[in-house]
Amino acid sequence: MNDVLKALSHSTRRAVLSHLRKGDATAGELAALFDVSKPTMSRHFQVLKDADLIAAERRGTEIVYSFNASVGDELLGALMALLGTKERTSASTSEEQA
Repeated sequence: MNDVLKALSHSTRRAVLSHLRKGDATAGELAALFDVSKPTMSRHFQVLKDADLIAAERRGTEIVYSFNASVGDELLGALMALLGTKERTSASTSEEQA
């Protein structure tokens, strides 16, 4: 989970994920969207891969990236559980005070 949160902490990586939610894209297509060096983009891709938020597949001379929705769903579930726990705690505290 820490790798996922680290990956989501940078705006460029969030933008890459947003783009990939629409469909697969090559490394070159994604890099063209940002005004950063290719090594910087490669590092962003690696952080996203380490967090298992994206998958990479070599197709000939290109690397094609795709969004891994299962990790996104898992993160959303964890956040919902955290928020649900907080709400129950607040409700319990209010009931105990009454």
